[in-house]
Amino acid sequence: MGQDHIVKILEGAVKLKRISHAYLFTGSKGTGKTSIARILAEEVGCLPEDLYEIDAASNRGIDDIREIKESVTAAPFRSPFKVYIVDEVHMLTKEAFNALLKTLEEPPSYVIFILATTEPEKLPDTVISRCQVFDFKKPSQLVLRDMILKVAKKEGYSLDVSTADLIAMFSEGSFRDAQGILQKILSFSEDKKISKEEAEMVIAAPKGQLVNDFIRAWSEKDLEKGILALNQTVEKNLDTKVFLKLVLQKMRFALLLRLKAGMEEEIKKESSPEDFKFLEELAVSKESNINSASLLELLTVYEDIQHSYIPQLPLELALAKLAKK
Repeated sequence: MGQDHIVKILEGAVKLKRISHAYLFTGSKGTGKTSIARILAEEVGCLPEDLYEIDAASNRGIDDIREIKESVTAAPFRSPFKVYIVDEVHMLTKEAFNALLKTLEEPPSYVIFILATTEPEKLPDTVISRCQVFDFKKPSQLVLRDMILKVAKKEGYSLDVSTADLIAMFSEGSFRDAQGILQKILSFSEDKKISKEEAEMVIAAPKGQLVNDFIRAWSEKDLEKGILALNQTVEKNLDTKVFLKLVLQKMRFALLLRLKAGMEEEIKKESSPEDFKFLEELAVSKESNINSASLLELLTVYEDIQHSYIPQLPLELALAKLAKK
């Protein structure tokens, strides 16, 4: 999911029997590198006894690579190819890379190497140049949300779109993290219907009402109410950056509704009925301070939070500045 630019090329290569002897899959964690490597191995006819998965973080020395060099000389047991998947390949030592290089240059015709890494900049250029390189993109929140909804349905559970959106947001571009969070929520639920409140509890997300209280305070330039909502998130030990991310998402929706950007049905699907009513009220209010300038200011605050000694301070300063206008 979300890697069509890679899947189509690999499908074509398998169909036309134009398989490379070495692939390099790069991208952040949880984007599907190892999964697609295993699928590719299966599609070229590699059976389990001819598939070798090596974790370079644990097997990073020259002796480990020498073992691979020796094993590639033996023909496959029952498959047309022997496939070696080397995960976290950037962890190999310099000596190990040098030893691997010769094998990558002149591998037997029946050997395929699939190297995977989250840090391609640590690989020698000589290794990269001998591989077909595929860069895995972080899935969008929409792709993650659809995956969460599909997995929950297959497991016999139901959850609404806004809850799936919340899980996707906390997954930060990782399919693996999204599935891990969903698994925790499903194991916590007493019935087959997942509520947003259950999801908020399991992943320690700021409650929707707190987010709405802060947005209303911002809209009305009410410093006291804004600080109160922000302090409650701090007291509950909630992540300020996540809190602001939820604020920005809802404020964006309110602005799109105000601008009549043709997104009403989409926003309605991604919001609870209560939230949608709240957003509509903000959108029609002539006194509301929710506009493009406000969103730009909060985007700057979002970047500042990660560098701030006191995480909530940039947001408090933004509120104070707003109240003086």
